[in-house]
Amino acid sequence: MIVEQPTYGNLRAHAIALQTLLIKETLRFLRIWIQTLLPPAITTALYFIIFGKLIGGQLGPVGGFSYSQYIAPGLIMMAVITNAYSNVVSSFFSSKFQRHIEELLVSPLPNSIIVLGFVGGGVARGLAVGAVVTAVAAFFADLHWQHPLVTLAVMALTATLFALGGLINGIFAKSFDDISLVPTFVLTPLTYLGGIFYSIQMLPPFWQDASLLNPILYMINAFRYGILGVSDIDIGLAFAIILLLDTALFAYSLWLLHRGTGIRS
Repeated sequence: MIVEQPTYGNLRAHAIALQTLLIKETLRFLRIWIQTLLPPAITTALYFIIFGKLIGGQLGPVGGFSYSQYIAPGLIMMAVITNAYSNVVSSFFSSKFQRHIEELLVSPLPNSIIVLGFVGGGVARGLAVGAVVTAVAAFFADLHWQHPLVTLAVMALTATLFALGGLINGIFAKSFDDISLVPTFVLTPLTYLGGIFYSIQMLPPFWQDASLLNPILYMINAFRYGILGVSDIDIGLAFAIILLLDTALFAYSLWLLHRGTGIRS
C-alpha cells in the first residue's frame, strides 16, 4: 500500500483551514460578548461579595490566606472550565443541527484539524473569560502570582481538556436538551466539590480520600499553587493527570469522528 506523504501544499492548506476555523469559533463568542464574557464577571463578583466578604469575613485564614484570596483561584478556574466546555458543545451541536458539519467531514481535511479548530475556539473563550474573571478577582483579593508559568499552563491545559469534553458531548448529543445534561449533572457537582471553597485538609479522612477521585481537584489546586504557592495536591501528579486526560480525550474525539458517531444516520 502506498502512503501519500504530506507535502508543503497540503500542510499550507491545512494551516489555512485551521486558522479559518479558529477565527470562526473565536468571532462566534466575541460577537455576543455581552452573553459570553460579561455574565462570568458578574457571577464571580457575586461569589466574592457573598462568600468572600459576607461569609468569609466570619471565617479565619485558610492555608495562611484570607478566604477571598483562597477561593479566588478556584473561582477563576470554574469560569474557565464552564466556558471552554459550553462554547464547544454548543458550537459543534449547532453545526450538526444545521447540517453544515458535513461540509467539513467530506472535505479533504484530516479529523485532527476539525478537532483542533473547535477545541481551539473553546480554549480561546476559556482563556478570554479567565482573563476577565481574573481582573474581577484582583479587585476583591490580593493575588500573589507566585508561579506565573504554572498558572498559564494549568489554565490552558484545563481549558483544552474541557473543550475536548464539550466536543465529545456535542458528538453524542441528539437534541439541545442533551447538551445541558453533562454540565448540570456531572460538571457542576464535580466543580463545586473540587476544592474551590475549601481545602480538603478540612475534611474527614474518608472524604479526603474520596476527593482524590475528582480530577477537577487537581486542576484547581495546581492553579492555586500557581497563584498563591499552596496546594493540597502534588503539582507533578496534577500535571501528569491533566496531560493524560488531554491526550485520552483528544484520541477519543478523533476516533469518534472517524467512526461518524452521532453524525452518520
